[in-house]
Amino acid sequence: MGFGVFIHRHDSIYDDSPAERYQFPRQYLGRVQACIGDWIIYYEPRKVSGTRGYFAIARVQQVIPDPAAPGMFLAIIEPGSYLDFARPVPFADANGVVERGVLNEDGRISGRAQSAVRPISPADFDRILALGLDEHDALLPRLDQHDALSGFAEEQAPFVFKQERERLTLITSRPVRDRVFRRVVLRAYDERCAVTGLKLINGGGRTEVAAAHIRSVEANGPDIVSNGIALSGTAHWMFDRGLISLSDDLEILISRHANDPDGIRGFITKTGRAFAPTKPHERPHPHFLKWHRENCFKQ
Repeated sequence: MGFGVFIHRHDSIYDDSPAERYQFPRQYLGRVQACIGDWIIYYEPRKVSGTRGYFAIARVQQVIPDPAAPGMFLAIIEPGSYLDFARPVPFADANGVVERGVLNEDGRISGRAQSAVRPISPADFDRILALGLDEHDALLPRLDQHDALSGFAEEQAPFVFKQERERLTLITSRPVRDRVFRRVVLRAYDERCAVTGLKLINGGGRTEVAAAHIRSVEANGPDIVSNGIALSGTAHWMFDRGLISLSDDLEILISRHANDPDGIRGFITKTGRAFAPTKPHERPHPHFLKWHRENCFKQ
């Protein structure tokens, strides 16, 4: 087992779904197999417009031949392991490249930096992870979330991993993952409720929206921004109970079981469509929306 870096573009020609699978050709088979059972970091190349740099972590569960593409393989991601970084990490900062393993003996960037799949040292992995989970501008929790996130609204010290157990505890902790997921989703939606279109900040500086999973965590819904949606309290309650849902083009659907459909129509956006993030990869993915319609929405 060993850590790795997988290059992924949001406009990739490969059949990738970062929270579920990573498609790759045979030439990288050995490198990917070396990551089975361990964690990898997703990286978007610098040449991509609006690159996210190092933007997420996930754990490789197994590797299988792609049944739909001869000569290609799939790295299957362990359900529930994917996590978007609270703060994407650039390839280089004021101290130089973050992933020191791409440097040659002369301190120059080597050809390894171009590899779509490459091993990464534990020290580099920990450095990128610490930067990715650091929150200089952490959002205050909603008042009704204070107990669930107790201790995480305080100023955060930089993460320092003294041993592997500390690292694994952090990246598998549900409270930590919830905090990071909330930060990523609310940033994508500009702290605005997708259903009402309202951006409400109370007197204490707390935003009155929550980050909801479209496919629930209990149903192996991943902590990826495209499985998230920013919702105010009432909208969140209706979404979780299946009284509202979304079509693939983000039309707000109202259940026939709702006792006040006219009231709901007056509550949602005037267009009848959900407010959406501007970046395509942050918009609700049809795969997750379909799951919500089929498993939660009361048609």
